[in-house]
Amino acid sequence: MTNHKSIKIGQNFYCYVWTGKGNNCNASLIRHALLGEQSDILVDPGHINDEWGEACFDSLAQAMEGDGFKIEDVGLVICTHCHPDHFEAAESVVKRSNAQVALSREEYEFYNNEGNRFYTAFGSKAPQIEPSFYLQEGDLKLDAVNKLAIKVLFTPGHTPGSVALYLEELKLLISGDVVFAGSIGRTDFPGGDASLLRNSIDRLSQLDVEYLIPGHSTQAGSIISNKNQVSRNFHLVKTII
Repeated sequence: MTNHKSIKIGQNFYCYVWTGKGNNCNASLIRHALLGEQSDILVDPGHINDEWGEACFDSLAQAMEGDGFKIEDVGLVICTHCHPDHFEAAESVVKRSNAQVALSREEYEFYNNEGNRFYTAFGSKAPQIEPSFYLQEGDLKLDAVNKLAIKVLFTPGHTPGSVALYLEELKLLISGDVVFAGSIGRTDFPGGDASLLRNSIDRLSQLDVEYLIPGHSTQAGSIISNKNQVSRNFHLVKTII
């Protein structure tokens, strides 16, 4: 039984909401985003195994298979940031599909400086992979036939090089660990900065968003649908920054 709940939005977007006991992120799959047989983009594959011993990556693969998809179809892994609960399983995806991996240059520099120590503290093994290319602010330029344009937004604060992804056609925002339902990302880890996080949240709140896909679920919920609900959530979280 998988610990991921599959939610489809539009024709080519699937969110896999983590429902297990341990700390693991929500993953997103953008279908048919690249040329060739491996045409899918996987955002934030998460842990391999979490602190409860739950097989997070196997659960994600099983949930995807339930929708008719395979890890082997992934041609690109995008990570919003390098924390183990988002980035650890990237190496497992690469081993199965030889996918490319992308994150921001700032985040990879942070990972090189803090990664091994951070992963050791959380009982995880740091992935031994290098980015195929760095994410840059603005439109993600891919050799693609994709109907979903992807915009990269630099959103430091939780980590120095965190990014969010905005799919304008769907009015969908993948916020990573910047903002959640009723909550915000932590800034007490190495590289955290509350002032930068405040600025990133303010910037994201200016977007036209119908679906907010946060990095984690909270007691207040997981995916936030409807523009008014998204706006209310931004208003709420700004009061607790």
